[in-house]
Amino acid sequence: MTQLLTLKGVVEQHREKLAIDVYLLRGLSDRADVLFRMHATELRDTQEFLLDLQNSVFGKHLTDSMIFSGLTKKANYVPGMPENIKAELKTASEPGPQPYVIVIPIRKDAEWWSLPQEQRMAMMKEHTEASLPYHKTVKRKLYHATGLDDLDFITYFETSRLEDFQSLILALEKVKEFRHNRRFGHPTLLGTVKSLDEIIEVLAQ
Repeated sequence: MTQLLTLKGVVEQHREKLAIDVYLLRGLSDRADVLFRMHATELRDTQEFLLDLQNSVFGKHLTDSMIFSGLTKKANYVPGMPENIKAELKTASEPGPQPYVIVIPIRKDAEWWSLPQEQRMAMMKEHTEASLPYHKTVKRKLYHATGLDDLDFITYFETSRLEDFQSLILALEKVKEFRHNRRFGHPTLLGTVKSLDEIIEVLAQ
């Protein structure tokens, strides 16, 4: 238990520069037991946290299964959407953190990036229209990873209704933009939103 408490110490030490969320994957994903999601204004602050975590007593028992790096940016296509779509996108989703988290990495094919902006805009409009019915029950966060990772996007979702999430993915698989996904998932990470204390308790068992 002493070893696991050092995990909390490392997290608290870096909270001034980082927003750190933890998720329990054990039992739902075979790729990892725990997921850390960090937000920082400087990538080197994330690196320092991970180095301190790996060098801690707890970290000696960790094996990195994967690390995704991406940026948050202003929406590329939403400003050009019709006003009714923009209005629907502004409607609030279910308040508070939802119990389930899903992370899906995405890589586009070369053809996607060579398409004229107008064609990509039209396809992203179709993509957005397909996702609107699930906007209130499935929260989404998009990270841009091109050049920082072997991916183009890291998509993060939270929901209390896995059936809505599944319906969202099925709807998106039908739009033209989806055909340009060279990689979708591989891996897909599924877990639950937990506090750090809850994570420590599970890992201590």
